Amino acid sequence: MRILILGGTSEASALASALAMRSDVAPMLSLAGRTENPLPPPIPFRVGGFGGPEGLRAYLARERFDAVVDATHPFATQMSRHAALACEGARVPLLVFSRPAWTRQDGDDWLDVESVEAAVGALGEAPRRVFLTQGRLQLAAFAAAPQHLYLVRAIDPPAKIAALRNCKLVLARGPFELADELALMKAEKIEILVSKNSGGAATYPKIEAARRLGVKVVMVRQPSGGDGRMAHDLASVLGWIETHRPAP
Repeated sequence: MRILILGGTSEASALASALAMRSDVAPMLSLAGRTENPLPPPIPFRVGGFGGPEGLRAYLARERFDAVVDATHPFATQMSRHAALACEGARVPLLVFSRPAWTRQDGDDWLDVESVEAAVGALGEAPRRVFLTQGRLQLAAFAAAPQHLYLVRAIDPPAKIAALRNCKLVLARGPFELADELALMKAEKIEILVSKNSGGAATYPKIEAARRLGVKVVMVRQPSGGDGRMAHDLASVLGWIETHRPAP
């Protein structure tokens, strides 16, 4: 059974690991290429786009995939739309492997906003020490609020970081434990954390650290999901794969 995994998340990595040693499936992991030096997965993989939904549809047909699992980031809405259109056109079953959004806990000081642009305005006029964790592709938006000191953590140096006049860059690869996040926020005297509500356990320690330290969180809401079939845990995904195995 040939399975295409649209990846780049911890969910995609978990699925790849679960399928790696099986002889009854032939998985392929597709990465967008946002990270220059990704950790090599335990299954065959490709890097880069497909050329829109039509390019993906042609790829599915050419490579004879039996099923697609969309395990992209919850905010990768364009890729998910393309996957839905391509799978519909190629008549290939599609499952979205996603994580539910985080919910507010006792002690959380969250300000929910609809977009990164709204997050910029939510920082306020007074200078603050801000930890940006919303993703490196939208750093330039914060140039509109140059009065703040920004802490940016990334695997590779972000292309748009020069737009931030007052910025400190930390190069590091996660996942980060709670102790790491507490130590970093204390050392940098962080007052505000900016995050997308991407859900999942892998990046939650920063949210817990903010709660413990009394740091305000400007939280970008997760986009609403599509109309397709969705699973939130690995066991459900593996079960779905079994039910979509092609007839011998």
